[in-house]
Amino acid sequence: MKVLQINSVYKFGSTGNIVFNLHNLLVEEGHDSYVGYGRGEYSNDTNIYKFSNKFDMYLHVLGSRIFDKHGLYSKKITEEFIQKIKKIDPDIIHLHNIHGYYVNYEILFKFLQKFEKPVVWTLHDCWSFTGHCAYYDFVDCKKWQEECYSCPQLDEYPKSLFFDNSRENFVLKKKLFTSLKNMTIVTPSQWLAGEVKKSFLKDFPVKVINNGIDVDMFQETQNNFRKKHSLENKFLILGVASVWEERKGLPYFMQLADKITKNECIVLVGLNEQQMQNLPHNIIGIKRTQNLQELVDIYSSVDVFVNPTLEDNFPTTNLESLACGTPVVTFDSGGSKESIDNFCGIVVEKGNLEALYKAILTIKDSREDYSQRCRRRVEKSFNKNDRFNDYIKLYNIIIQNSRKR
Repeated sequence: MKVLQINSVYKFGSTGNIVFNLHNLLVEEGHDSYVGYGRGEYSNDTNIYKFSNKFDMYLHVLGSRIFDKHGLYSKKITEEFIQKIKKIDPDIIHLHNIHGYYVNYEILFKFLQKFEKPVVWTLHDCWSFTGHCAYYDFVDCKKWQEECYSCPQLDEYPKSLFFDNSRENFVLKKKLFTSLKNMTIVTPSQWLAGEVKKSFLKDFPVKVINNGIDVDMFQETQNNFRKKHSLENKFLILGVASVWEERKGLPYFMQLADKITKNECIVLVGLNEQQMQNLPHNIIGIKRTQNLQELVDIYSSVDVFVNPTLEDNFPTTNLESLACGTPVVTFDSGGSKESIDNFCGIVVEKGNLEALYKAILTIKDSREDYSQRCRRRVEKSFNKNDRFNDYIKLYNIIIQNSRKR
């Protein structure tokens, strides 16, 4: 079986690591695996192709910023990569994020329509069925269910400074993305699967395959994190994000800082320089880290992981915490709640600060009961090898069905 994955990044960030790990598993099982990506460092791995460049990406960003036509630049780059796809001649093409300033989705989908190879498309957010944004829960927008217009989130990714092209984007996406005859959509959460069924993609088969993590890497460790930060006798509340923005719930941690006692402390990972300078005394700030062992040590050292996200798909941070034996408290938003059960965390009403703190105190009163149950849940349901094997099983089914046509 020959598989080609296409994503904005490779071996970096959540989607890049998903692509990397799936590629490695395919190779280990004797399949021919290829990856095309647009951003980040060049890779020397076999059959890995970076087909964009910084200059093209900057032009794409500029056009998106001015005209709100994200994904409609990078024409030459995309046409050149299509020639590579023809040479590879994959049995199946697996799309991930086709947004990110690196590929022209109009050219790509017109090619896929003629190429007539089966397509799997993993949606890591909602961009594929809106006229502009990647998420809309924060502003409670439902225009995407009919037709986008007058977008209320032009200042959100992919940001547009001058024009609102959301209606035209919506119409074009609908035309192109519904044009394929053999496409299967995968979502990491039941929540996103439900959103897809309300969108113009509703007629495609949708399969839920949860994100998985490396359970050998993410496991409880003995370390000196508490001693290093003079936190030996504190009850530690952790928050982690790759980028801390309002939708990730940063304001709730600021409000929690006013409520917690002197024996409790908040640790936030992923802050930028400006955010680090404005922290109250009872929040320990740590910049974004690419050192996974450092992150594992932090997860292992704290008492509870709090994820007050206001819109999300299926955050892997929840899984990483559970794998290290640390229970999760999260808002009932998007697919965040789907990673936990009553034995390894607590789900509270979205935006309810009092309920959030009450849940933290509930964990505090019975912290010792959680560790093994958290770990067992991840081992059973979110081991990356199991979840990536789900993809390989899906590929085989799709290819077999395609050959019968």
